[in-house]
Amino acid sequence: MNKVVIVTGGSRGIGAATSKLLAKQGYAVCVNYHQRPEPAEALVEEITASGGKAFAYQADAACEKQVQAMFVATRQRFGTVTHLVNNAGILFTQSELRNIDADRFRKVLDTNVMSCFVCSKSYINQIDADSEMKGAIVNVSSAASRIGAPFEYIDYAASKGAMDSITIGLSLELAGQGIRVNGVRPGCIYTEMHADGGEPGRVDRLGPNLPLKRGGAPEEVANSIAWLLSEEASFVTGTFIDIAGGR
Repeated sequence: MNKVVIVTGGSRGIGAATSKLLAKQGYAVCVNYHQRPEPAEALVEEITASGGKAFAYQADAACEKQVQAMFVATRQRFGTVTHLVNNAGILFTQSELRNIDADRFRKVLDTNVMSCFVCSKSYINQIDADSEMKGAIVNVSSAASRIGAPFEYIDYAASKGAMDSITIGLSLELAGQGIRVNGVRPGCIYTEMHADGGEPGRVDRLGPNLPLKRGGAPEEVANSIAWLLSEEASFVTGTFIDIAGGR
């Protein structure tokens, strides 16, 4: 069976690195994006120029109707979606909890948790009932789910904690079907997301304090995601890989 993957938030940072690596490994890739088509289209051009298969699809990963349409479009183009990377996520400016309003907290949960739920549900329901497909889901969580991100992103940390719970529960629900569900928890990784939080140089500030004395690259996270999706990890489910420099 062909390997077909949807990577949500697939046009930048960890998502882009993962889309490129999986395409090199023979996956047909749906590069999901929400608002900015240019990076997604550029990434697809790069993949196809290198002989890979990919297309870009605009969808709010937390909107069930849009996600269902994305799965239909991917299935029509490449066949059944065999793998899923739940990578879409947002955060806002660094803040203590006392200064986070309810609308912000709700939006973070709606985007980060609902996208994981909606995309996972759509993935499961598009698989034929009599299928013997051995698939896999990887949820991109965060080291924040373990440390709580005090004084910065407690709302973001809470959303990633919820993703971890989904990962554990869903791995048990789907194990009997031969579908594995795992998570990765990146820490200080050089991505554009830190600028969203108001500190583009955050990794440069924190990286030297880690046991490995540096920040990480998106490609290092992508390598772990690709391994968890692969048959090399065929006996791994309900598990997390912390990619956080030893913290």
